[in-house]
Parts: sequence; structure tokens; C-alpha cells
Amino acid sequence: MATKKFPNAPKHPERVCWGCDLYCPTKDMRCGNGSDRTPHPAELFGEDWAEWAVEEAAVETRFSP
Repeated sequence: MATKKFPNAPKHPERVCWGCDLYCPTKDMRCGNGSDRTPHPAELFGEDWAEWAVEEAAVETRFSP
């Protein structure tokens, strides 16, 4: 079974629980991942959250011995 691709910028991240691969609607969380939904990283860290790792890797390769 293939895993679902994680969306970098969903249109309405507040409508989905991002805590597991089920991506349940907020009103119907099947996994029992707590009483509240897990927010999407874009909601927590901003729209450029996916680029942080790329920038950090570039800095590490530039300054590594």
C-alpha cells in the first residue's frame, strides 16, 4: 500500500487532522489521536515551512569540514 503524499500548502488545513496518514475531517477523527486535531505545519510555522530543511541543508554543506 502506497502512502499518501503530504500536501505542502492545502487550501483549508483547518478542516483536517494532520496527526496520521488518515487525514480525517475535524469532526470525524478515526484514529483517536487525542481530543483535538493536529494542525498542519503551515498553520504553526507559516507558508515557507517546507523550505526550512532545504535552506538548513545548504548551510550545513557549505560550512562542513
